[in-house]
Amino acid sequence: MNRTDRLYALVEELRAISPRPRSARELAARFEVSVRTVERDISALQQSGVPIYAEPGRRGGYVLDKRMSLPPLNFTPAEAVAVAVALGRAADNPLASHARSALRKLLAAMPPPEDARARDLAARVHMVVEPEPYPRVSRVIEQALLHRRVLRIEYEDRKGQVTSREVEPAVFVGGRGGHWYLVGMCRLRQDARIFRLDRIGRAEETEEIAPEHPAERFATRIPEAVMGNPDLG
Repeated sequence: MNRTDRLYALVEELRAISPRPRSARELAARFEVSVRTVERDISALQQSGVPIYAEPGRRGGYVLDKRMSLPPLNFTPAEAVAVAVALGRAADNPLASHARSALRKLLAAMPPPEDARARDLAARVHMVVEPEPYPRVSRVIEQALLHRRVLRIEYEDRKGQVTSREVEPAVFVGGRGGHWYLVGMCRLRQDARIFRLDRIGRAEETEEIAPEHPAERFATRIPEAVMGNPDLG
């Protein structure tokens, strides 16, 4: 995790548990850095205007102003576990890291009695089906979609032929068999194409801004991915 990502994650961690404090030692262990690094990061956030203050005492630590924290959530334990299971299934999709962050916030924002009961119930709920692993290139593609940048990829079709493509990304599609697909405009083919993510050997986000492609424009292609067409690139 680079420093920019860590600074953002620190704020989210403190936001999730506010108004409770988190010590520098706990934060250091959470992000696998030194206590000194955490102290420098907190100082940088404070200087940039983030309302973090130090709470003294044996159980003290760093606290984010409660006005930036989540209000108490009145979920029942069963409702919280249902949401947790749904978020847990996101381990194999483009929003996996955001789902984990949302789950931490949900549990942290529940009142203590319901929180404890939800955790107890969650310990008795197990996912039997192992999700398909999400391809390594997914993070690059996710960022390209977010920033609306042209992607440069290497794609292997079902015959084993590898081609280099420039793609204007549009949407992610979850298809049959646990596979995920990137739908976008392929400049090599000069047409809309669907790329199965586990066949993308390399992905690079370029600096070029991609034209905006509304998802509706690719509506006729999406059912093909959902049905698991074996070669759409």
